Amino acid sequence: MQSDVMKTGVENAPKRALLKAVGYTDEQIKKPLVGIVNSFNEVVPGHYQLNMIARAVKDGVLEAGGTPMEFNTIAVCDGLSMGHEGMKYSLCSRELIADSVECMARAHAFDALVFIPNCDKTVPGMLMAAARLDLPCIFVSGGPMLSEKSRDLNTVFEAAAACVSGQIDAAALADIEDSACPGCGSCSGMFTANSMNCLTEAIGLALPGNGTIPAVSAKRTRLAKVTGRQVMELWQLDLRPSAILSAAAFRNALTVDMALGCSTNSVLHLIAIANECGMAIEMKTVNEISEKTPNLCRLAPAGAHHIQDLDAAGGVYAVIAELVSAGLIDRSCRTVSGQSIGEAVQGMTILDAEVIRSCAGPYAASGGLAVLFGNLAPCGAVVKRSAVKPEMMCFTGSARVFDGEEEAIQAIYGQQVKKGDVVVIRYEGPAGGPGMREMLSPTSAIAGMGLDADVALITDGRFSGATRGAAIGHISPEAAAGGLIAYIQDGDQISIDINNYSIELLVGEGEIERRRQSTPLKPQAALKGYLRRYQQSVLSADKGAVLALGSAAAVAATGAGAAAATGAGAAAATGAGAAPSAAGQ
Repeated sequence: MQSDVMKTGVENAPKRALLKAVGYTDEQIKKPLVGIVNSFNEVVPGHYQLNMIARAVKDGVLEAGGTPMEFNTIAVCDGLSMGHEGMKYSLCSRELIADSVECMARAHAFDALVFIPNCDKTVPGMLMAAARLDLPCIFVSGGPMLSEKSRDLNTVFEAAAACVSGQIDAAALADIEDSACPGCGSCSGMFTANSMNCLTEAIGLALPGNGTIPAVSAKRTRLAKVTGRQVMELWQLDLRPSAILSAAAFRNALTVDMALGCSTNSVLHLIAIANECGMAIEMKTVNEISEKTPNLCRLAPAGAHHIQDLDAAGGVYAVIAELVSAGLIDRSCRTVSGQSIGEAVQGMTILDAEVIRSCAGPYAASGGLAVLFGNLAPCGAVVKRSAVKPEMMCFTGSARVFDGEEEAIQAIYGQQVKKGDVVVIRYEGPAGGPGMREMLSPTSAIAGMGLDADVALITDGRFSGATRGAAIGHISPEAAAGGLIAYIQDGDQISIDINNYSIELLVGEGEIERRRQSTPLKPQAALKGYLRRYQQSVLSADKGAVLALGSAAAVAATGAGAAAATGAGAAAATGAGAAPSAAGQ
């Protein structure tokens, strides 16, 4: 056992004494020590119930002959942090989660780990830790929230905008507010949290049902107990993430991503997880997989169905089984069940052909996500095309430029954004934000005011999985790195062609060069603490917004080299380093 370095032999008597101070007996100390990584807190509705899940996991570990030892990580609620400074801390919490798990697991010599995430950054943060540590491990999430009256958190965001514009009154808004989030769990659509929990099944690190069984269901508690037992089987087999997280497994995950219509954030996170495995996912690979993968599900915000409907229709494994039948999944990839994914989905069938369509009759012939390229995004930009109205798939509009989310929200609510506009929100990238804030507030305002068929939004920030409409994020290089988005002016024409994976600023090269020479990049406000350290080392969105080993590496990998930086824009050539220097560092 790895834990023997801490508990066997005369020299480890002091360590055994410390374990006995916690209450562990000699018999418990002799068994494999299983870390239970719990992201419980009393702030986030998706995490409020996780102590019950942890108790069930520990029961399973005890039943199978291990000694469970629980510790906690942080968890940020994207919904609560949305639209203010708090959102700067959401994405960067992913790295803190991964690092904190590494510290606890290595410092205390665990033999295996069970991860209990739920919302947004806890899932990818823990997946990054699992890949980094390479101990026998398994995931079980807290499960999705129920949807009542086909409402969810996004419904409230859009209703708030509808109230501001006079489409509904305060009483109607209050009714939606009181019923949209009926209890604990991750928000009920195919938003980021549920996307990543579903993809944890697809990539092989969770048992079937992990992504879809509702938080309030007793099936979720039983799954947690089975998961606790299964981690001991993985320990016996010495089955580690390095044997599961293969290049083929990441391609399987991207394929399921396209079939489900997952959040755009899933691309960012899969790149980051692959990075921990020493692999690189190229942005063009996303389009290659999307081109041949039919979109089988239209879950909120792309459609009326919610995660509880997906669960009732057969869950993620029914989707995978349909993709296997079409030859789109590598059947040989291993899973924590001990079986290959091909073996694990045998017998799984679609129980509701409207929630999960067949490959022969999909919602769309291509996948739910697309990566756009062009002079505005030479390193790529991501859109959830399954949530874009048909009339917005090919769109040319006039730029309305805002240096930050708050300016844009004020203009949208002030009805200054008109049909035919392309709202540009810049200096919200990984380094420029810093933290790459999600833009659910402005996109919901656009949709709530009935403009989602007439207005596009592009940003070097990112979007909540709840976003719908022609919302294009992850523009790389970002504005703070001297990307072309920094030089857009009001009235410029922007061409978006999602079907052909294109996004272009329709301004001549001579004029672009003149702007680079004459337009300084926006100075960054002075930062302290974690955000300052994060800004100094974060890489660009197309690199997964991971942290470099040092600021020099961050400079080299921001993607800023794709922007021709000269004159007043020469600072762009330093990539993310431009923002820290302006911040007085």
